[in-house]
Amino acid sequence: MTAPEGAAGACPIPSLSYRTVLLGHGSGGRLMHELIEKVFRPLLLPPETRVLNDAAVLDINGLRLAFTTDAFVVDPLVFPGGDIGRLAVNGTINDLAVSGARPLFLSAAFILEEGLPIDTLWQVVESMRRAAEEAGVSIVTGDTKVVDRGKADKLFITTTGIGVVEYEGPLSASEARPGDLVLLNGPIAAHGMAVMLAREQVEFERPICSDTAPLHTLVATMLQTSPRIRCIRDVTRGGLASALNEIATSSQVGIHIDEEAIPIQEEVKGACEILGLDPLHVANEGKLVAVVAREDAPKVLGAMRAHPLGREAAIIGEVVEDHRRLVLLRTRVGGFRVVSMLAGEQLPRIC
Repeated sequence: MTAPEGAAGACPIPSLSYRTVLLGHGSGGRLMHELIEKVFRPLLLPPETRVLNDAAVLDINGLRLAFTTDAFVVDPLVFPGGDIGRLAVNGTINDLAVSGARPLFLSAAFILEEGLPIDTLWQVVESMRRAAEEAGVSIVTGDTKVVDRGKADKLFITTTGIGVVEYEGPLSASEARPGDLVLLNGPIAAHGMAVMLAREQVEFERPICSDTAPLHTLVATMLQTSPRIRCIRDVTRGGLASALNEIATSSQVGIHIDEEAIPIQEEVKGACEILGLDPLHVANEGKLVAVVAREDAPKVLGAMRAHPLGREAAIIGEVVEDHRRLVLLRTRVGGFRVVSMLAGEQLPRIC
């Protein structure tokens, strides 16, 4: 395949599964990773960028800085447990935190649709202010654009964050080793189900609330406990399944997880069963998964459980030599099944 006319010297357009962008390209699953690998990585990233972590770590005259950016298009803008503003602040903080950084500063850019009620905008921006204040970070710059009515969906937010990396060891999805244990800080799938039920205006007897939270203090506690934490990943789009598959692929290892060990709230489990959704693929916004050297895992788990955002933390599996690049789930009946990345789009516009 050749480059388009007028693009002499440009890289050939790669072969992709689809010729147009689908909702699934933003899912955090297989289609999104294909888009990154076939379009964004070859055209935008330095060739030496081998592993894509949650933030870039840059060395500036001996000072290690973590730098990340994220966009938020959640629908509805306000949902049980949070809103798009709180989500934007917490999500960016978490990308910095799991890279071993202490978050310092954020920027925020707003794309507003003509007709958006000012009261709604005020509510979202005030929520961002509170979330940043609670987390101890500052929003220091930003931008605003307005598009015609019908040219966007009310409000989109893009945030960028900078933090100082104070953890000296490597912390990357490529660092997992056979024998390591896999830790999770609490129940999964609450955010995705809270947003979906709010969007469809479905009510359950026990309400489901988003788990959105800033994880930087939990991560700091973990990193102070052990120098042998190999990797921490923010479990967001694509759910726990995608995060574990990214680690298995980047580290060229297998990962076994135990269905009985994975915490999930009963109301969330019930909602997933009714709607035919796999909770392993449902988005989270206050969850992390960590790969820790086996000998240090018990004390890291203890430190997590002593923190408000890790009270229900659990060891959910282990890294193995076999089944490289695969994640296997030991089911409640004792068998195993492959847990793959989300293939398409299970829940669009979830963050």
